Amino acid sequence: MKKVTVPDLLWYGNEPTELSFPERWELEVLDPPGFKKPAIDAEGISRAFLDPIGSPTLDELARGAGEVVIAFDDITRPTPIKTVLPRVMEVLKQAGIPDGNIRFIPALGMHGAMNNVDFRKKLGDEIVESYPVYNHNPYENCDYLGESPSGVPVYINREFMSCDLKIGIGCITPHVHVGFGGGGKIVLPGLSGAETIKTFHRDVMMRDPDTIGLGKTEGNVMYAEIENVVRMSGLQVKIDALINERGEITDLFVGDPIGEYRVGVEVAREHYGTALIPGKDIVVANAYAKYNEMAICMLMSLASVNLARGVIVLIVNSPEGQVCHYLLRSFGKGYGGEGYLKRGAPPEGIKVIVCSRYPDMTMCDLFASAGSVTVTRDWGETLVLLEEEYPEAASVAVIPDGTMQYFTS
Repeated sequence: MKKVTVPDLLWYGNEPTELSFPERWELEVLDPPGFKKPAIDAEGISRAFLDPIGSPTLDELARGAGEVVIAFDDITRPTPIKTVLPRVMEVLKQAGIPDGNIRFIPALGMHGAMNNVDFRKKLGDEIVESYPVYNHNPYENCDYLGESPSGVPVYINREFMSCDLKIGIGCITPHVHVGFGGGGKIVLPGLSGAETIKTFHRDVMMRDPDTIGLGKTEGNVMYAEIENVVRMSGLQVKIDALINERGEITDLFVGDPIGEYRVGVEVAREHYGTALIPGKDIVVANAYAKYNEMAICMLMSLASVNLARGVIVLIVNSPEGQVCHYLLRSFGKGYGGEGYLKRGAPPEGIKVIVCSRYPDMTMCDLFASAGSVTVTRDWGETLVLLEEEYPEAASVAVIPDGTMQYFTS
């Protein structure tokens, strides 16, 4: 048998899973170059802070600061925030900022709240036990800042706005709407009120839908709105990471949230960029870094599979299930958040298998109805079904992390 290992269970042991395929099948692994890069060391982290992009150093900004907020991306993102926090906290301590004047807020947007276990995974035990961590509530406690230059009503987290030093920490990875996440996205939609987020995903998106998509940033109408809102929010410093196949930071960009993002995105294009090889009989897309947003895997899978007759396998091991999304997911039989679209069967000719140790009945609601998807519990069971479909030859593509890659062609 041919063997392929894919990353698995990022926040639950982070041990890879082995997949096996018959020798008679043609197999290609669609790896981007950045997945094999080594993790950055402490010296590399320090260098990024000493030479910020388009802004004063954090040391300079911290001098004289009164109240400090550190916004961080939530559990749907792979960023190991605790890797860079020692440097941030050292600077704040040297600036004489009392611990009681520092707080943390996850940039949830309209995702469900995080809990103590999540906070400890992202921030580490010491931070959670020493500083307040406040969940973002998009429905309450958001200050109205007025309309953006393009007319979007801007509501931002009240606690965030109460601080005079605002720091954000996250990662740059391909994103289905803005091309690449990171940068000011930690504010819009991360720390925005529900009305702002709904307008962003509805009205702003419809200004020019052709400009949005994985890896698309040039002329992207949604990212243009992020630049408007992040300036209004007063976010001074953004720290953005690139991530490898172990969920480790390989590159770090620090500075102005717009300037550092633009520099980081240019590196990210090659880091996550993957050559498209279409027309495969079987496409196996693994959900790792954003395993609780597995629907992203379908985008790359549909681009790779033979649309006349093919099988898509999503490998999704998410112990806590798919993220609660108050805007986009289902909340009843046939209805959901304001942006929810009830899905039917996959395209004719396409069979979808979800291989998961932790399945539930609503996990596919962003891309297919529950009854139209085959669910398996392990790879052995999945392989039996695949061999029934293709008892002879088959062409197979394995996408190591369909939530953190994009096709460059």
